[in-house]
Parts: sequence; structure tokens; C-alpha cells
Amino acid sequence: MIKHIVMWKLRDKADAVEIKTRLEALNGKIPGLIKIEVGIDFLASEQSADVVLYSELESRAALEAYQAHPEHQAVVPLIKGAAIARTLVDYEV
Repeated sequence: MIKHIVMWKLRDKADAVEIKTRLEALNGKIPGLIKIEVGIDFLASEQSADVVLYSELESRAALEAYQAHPEHQAVVPLIKGAAIARTLVDYEV
């Protein structure tokens, strides 16, 4: 299983709700995507990311398929337009 975690710092924190809604809507639409969870930071400290994506995928191949899937690609422009920084980690368990 692969865990895929991404954190974004946003230009406008008001975009966080739409990003959360759009990413969570991917649940059940992409083969190999086991779980998806999106959180919005409430501390708003200088060190905090604004939005975090936690997802579990069946395999590395499933991660590649998720990233290329049209449903995921439809959300990418929203996030790229809203984010000023991104940090991610992918690991296998």
C-alpha cells in the first residue's frame, strides 16, 4: 500500500474549502484509491500548511494512475492557481 500526503500553503485561505470539496469528491471515482481525506488547518501559524491531503492507494501503479486520471487532473488547475507552496511525501507500507 502507498500513502500519498500533500500539503499546500495557499494565496487565499478562502480557497481551502473548495479544494477540500473537490479532492474529497474523488473518493470512489478512481480505481486503486482506497482512502482520501482532506484537512484544513485551524492554527494558521506561520509554519502551518493550509490544506493537507492524506490518501492511501493500492500500489505504486495505482498512484501513477491516480495522478493521470481525468478526475484528478480536473482538480489540478484549481490547486495550482491557489497554492504558493507544496510539500509532499509518498511512502510504501
